[in-house]
Amino acid sequence: MKIENKHTGAPTRWRRAAAWAALLLPLAQAVWALPLPPGEEEQRCWLRYTRDRTQVNLREPTAVDFSNLRDGDTVRSPLLVEFAVRGMGVEPAGMPVTGTGHHHILIDKPLPLNVQSPIPFDDQHRHFGKGQTSTVIDLKPGPHTLRLLFADHEHRPYFVYSKQITVQVAGPRAGATLPKIDPARPEATCPAWYQEERSRPRPADEPLYISNVRAGEALTSPFNLRLGVLTLGVCARGHCPEKNGHFSLEVLEAGSRRGVQAHDLVKGTTQINLFVPNGEYVLRLRLLDDRGQNMLPPHELPVKVTGQQAL
Repeated sequence: MKIENKHTGAPTRWRRAAAWAALLLPLAQAVWALPLPPGEEEQRCWLRYTRDRTQVNLREPTAVDFSNLRDGDTVRSPLLVEFAVRGMGVEPAGMPVTGTGHHHILIDKPLPLNVQSPIPFDDQHRHFGKGQTSTVIDLKPGPHTLRLLFADHEHRPYFVYSKQITVQVAGPRAGATLPKIDPARPEATCPAWYQEERSRPRPADEPLYISNVRAGEALTSPFNLRLGVLTLGVCARGHCPEKNGHFSLEVLEAGSRRGVQAHDLVKGTTQINLFVPNGEYVLRLRLLDDRGQNMLPPHELPVKVTGQQAL
């Protein structure tokens, strides 16, 4: 299967214009996913963690966690923070929809003692009441604790929160010498490169994306997908304000483009477990408004399913 990367070689001015147009018009032209890293050692390092990024978790039916960060990571600032919620949907603040809520990040703060009170609005309690699935934050050098907390339409916490993690901010991203894989010591230098790759802010010309898998990656079924969108927000169908929509995911055979599965995530769901036979597929992700119209160009991700795991 030939994987076309439409990002490669595109002039910066063209890419920016295309990204801006994508935010304004519900175009049908698909945007292909980010490819695997270009270097052989970088690809090997990225694929080393595929199962960690896509592992299905059936033990906790309702949970939130960081899609791209792990406890003990060393990162540069500003850094990407991607959210995941399981068992509930995302809905903007002010919209009282059963089974939904929105994300908050607690920075260097413990969980609130009074769960009946709304979460404060300050720099250590970051609110994402527009239905966002990720953010980019700027932190001072040094260790910082982070925790995700899911809350209702009035910013009152649910008993749904992530484990607290600690990240070490090595310094600003601009002008820094970023980690590289040493071919003489790939096992020792892979983790630092991988942490940087996961926490690097996403390109603006891929506004709709599957965050934990790259084009051409080999997966074991079942696998978990984390869905994200830049600029716009997520909502439950029938309760979508302007600039919010819900995800729809199709599984297509790579060669024939025949539909194998279709999942309309109408409850504001932002992740999904897929069970598919071995083969080559294209995962086609769309963000739809309440009328079922594309809000962004569809995102297409070619993958290979090479194994099956019994649960």
